[in-house]
Amino acid sequence: MTTLGIIGAGHIGTALAQAATDTGYDVVLSNSRGPETLADLVDALADRPSRRGTVRAATAAEAGAAGDLVVVTVPLKAVDDVPVEPLAGKVVIDTNNYYPERDGHVAALDDETTTTSELLQEHLPTSRVVKAFNHVLAADITARRTPPGTPNRRALAIAGDDASARETVASFIDELGFDVVDLGPLAEGWRIQRDTPGYGADLDAGRLTEALAAAKRYREM
Repeated sequence: MTTLGIIGAGHIGTALAQAATDTGYDVVLSNSRGPETLADLVDALADRPSRRGTVRAATAAEAGAAGDLVVVTVPLKAVDDVPVEPLAGKVVIDTNNYYPERDGHVAALDDETTTTSELLQEHLPTSRVVKAFNHVLAADITARRTPPGTPNRRALAIAGDDASARETVASFIDELGFDVVDLGPLAEGWRIQRDTPGYGADLDAGRLTEALAAAKRYREM
């Protein structure tokens, strides 16, 4: 795997582009406004001594098609705009969180019969969606990277219905500089959603596992 496609160039997308190019990935970055609007960001990412991979701007469809691994990091209300066919058969990382004040109310999320990543999986039926990076500050993606075996290494949680896809994402996260706690299926992704003990917390794998186990549904709070 050499190319990371990123759909969404906000704080998380930009941080992942930086961390991935530092690690040696080639990155194809996109947003909703067109490649030309990313020229300054691409120049800034490319003009760093730590960069080992390349970075270029493209459309969302082009970024999806180019990526061996693809990150979707867009507001929930924009999920229906994510291109489907270019992502067919691919592992797709979903970084989303539900903000009703931004996204509007979604009944299935309000009553907790589904999760944000399950909604993306429904939109991308032939892709393999893995929830990740939704509970970490963008700045920490670049600032908290450490080598494997570092004591108290920061850990991130993942969830996905396909075991091999989870392994792919876990390996990617390890390359970027973090340990991984595997929650299993997408339905378990609620354990790291907003207002849970692990959300935003800087924890190693052991403490993150404890925080995930302590999570409660919103209706139980």
